[in-house]
Amino acid sequence: MSRRSAFTLIELLVVIAVIAILMAVLLPALNRAKEQGQRAACLNSLKQLQLAWILYADDNDDKLVSSEAGGAYEKQFGPAWVGRTWGDYHTEGGERMPEEDQRLAIKAGALYPYAEEIDLYKCPSGFRGELLTYGMMISSNGRSIDGSPQFKRRLKMAQAARKLIFVDEGLASADAYATKYLTPAWWDQPSTRHGDGTNFSYADGHSEYHKWGALETIHKGRDSVHRHPGIWAPSTEDGLADLHWVQCGIWGKLGYTSTKSP
Repeated sequence: MSRRSAFTLIELLVVIAVIAILMAVLLPALNRAKEQGQRAACLNSLKQLQLAWILYADDNDDKLVSSEAGGAYEKQFGPAWVGRTWGDYHTEGGERMPEEDQRLAIKAGALYPYAEEIDLYKCPSGFRGELLTYGMMISSNGRSIDGSPQFKRRLKMAQAARKLIFVDEGLASADAYATKYLTPAWWDQPSTRHGDGTNFSYADGHSEYHKWGALETIHKGRDSVHRHPGIWAPSTEDGLADLHWVQCGIWGKLGYTSTKSP
């Protein structure tokens, strides 16, 4: 009588081991490819919002839309680019606003008529339940920080290709994005997204990815996501260079003397 052939236990273990090795090799590459795709989609959304920012100024006698999200400062600066979409979790680690309320807040924003797709306001790799992951720099018709320069008109912004307007924070945060002006310190946390940096848009209409140079910047951005870190000053030269780059991108210059070029 003929005998039935079958895999032995040793052969099965060898096959499983080979599959495990292949998975260990391929998964990081697949994750990187996925992240690259999400970064590209995020850059496109930021560019669309940036174009909406430009169109708003064109339709309003060159006046910039207010970066102060939520509407608390409309009497002072005019219509906010977006309504309040955040709960209290950004400082307390707690609640999120219901998604329907977030949609209504986005639609109530002054930029919505120029960017009427809700998905444009969220990075694909943002947190679940967050419909807004982008913030606007406070220097775009927002409050002054320590006497910082404020921009009210688009055409009066010098070196528009270097002026930061939107940033991918990865979640909705209160009001606008800022650093200190007169001192080398962060106000909002550095954002670490899509690797070791994050996406920004610029006043001239383009968007691009910026990679941080310091480990302390990267770690601070990853560790301070759902909780505001408070005022924070870098302790390394590379960390200061990261901060200087953002401060110059927001304000156009440093408000203090620095021995290190941004």
